Amino acid sequence: MAELRTDWTKEEISDLYHSPLMDLIYRAATVHREHHDTGEVQVCTLLSIKTGGCPEDCAYCPQSARYNTDVEPGKMLDSEEILGAAQKAKEAGSTRFCMGAAWRNARKTKDFDKVLDMVREITDMDMEVCCTLGMLTDEQAAKLKEAGLYAYNHNLDTSEDFYNRIISTRSYEDRLETLETVRNNNISVCCGGIVGMGETDEDRIELIHNLSTMPQHPESVPINALIAVEGTPMENQPKVPWYDMARMIATARITMPDSMVRLSAGRVNMSMEEQAHCFMAGANSIFTGEKLLTTENNELEEDKRMFEILGLTPREAFKNAKKEHVPEKVEAAE
Repeated sequence: MAELRTDWTKEEISDLYHSPLMDLIYRAATVHREHHDTGEVQVCTLLSIKTGGCPEDCAYCPQSARYNTDVEPGKMLDSEEILGAAQKAKEAGSTRFCMGAAWRNARKTKDFDKVLDMVREITDMDMEVCCTLGMLTDEQAAKLKEAGLYAYNHNLDTSEDFYNRIISTRSYEDRLETLETVRNNNISVCCGGIVGMGETDEDRIELIHNLSTMPQHPESVPINALIAVEGTPMENQPKVPWYDMARMIATARITMPDSMVRLSAGRVNMSMEEQAHCFMAGANSIFTGEKLLTTENNELEEDKRMFEILGLTPREAFKNAKKEHVPEKVEAAE
């Protein structure tokens, strides 16, 4: 069985990343089968509970208030709408429900209290609850944990050097500090990046290096393909080739064997055959539903058909979860 390591060198990761694609996918598939059930894929749903008007200047994001996109800023969704979406997601087969708010940092307002209520309610549905609300204080992280939050998403996006060229309103160190806050409060870490923003292979390798050399690997590693949105500085970026996604997923799988590697944004632009290569490379989670925050996503019926054709089965909530991450009122699946 592949060893869990946090001492990967950039040279080792570079050798992996640049190896012949079919050899890389074969090795990743071998590691995947050693650490995960073959063909088991977690189905997740992501809902934007507060859309647009974000003060950050992330060059890829249509929710930034600095860019002229079709995304209209709005108030936080009503509790009934959020709970209804979670129930609908569960009935459609999702076992993880993620709530995203276009905030620079979690607010010290009634909106944050509403998030805590939603975490409690959706956890009671026996779903893994994940939030992405921007930077967190230790006090806020503790409150989320107490409410039953299972996971927190806060992506590194890319290498530190490239990050500093696409975002000026928040530092790489800010992101690392938020991840440390999440980890210190025994919340499962969801952290990955985006492919196709104009970064080099070396930037991608550094991202994997930064993730795989953390003291503990992120339990969840989303690999996103950029969806170029009109009005953002990256509106003219070309579509990410499927083989770049497969290469990133395979490299993540080999270096972080126990992590859930999520085939995330951009899947809507991939054929079933292209997605199949990503599953072979070690992806074992997808997002389904009409939208991924504000961008289009794959149709549920298409995903059901793909699961049938590829022989994929949905993964249970909390399966193999670490005891300290599971809410007290929930029993983890073995």
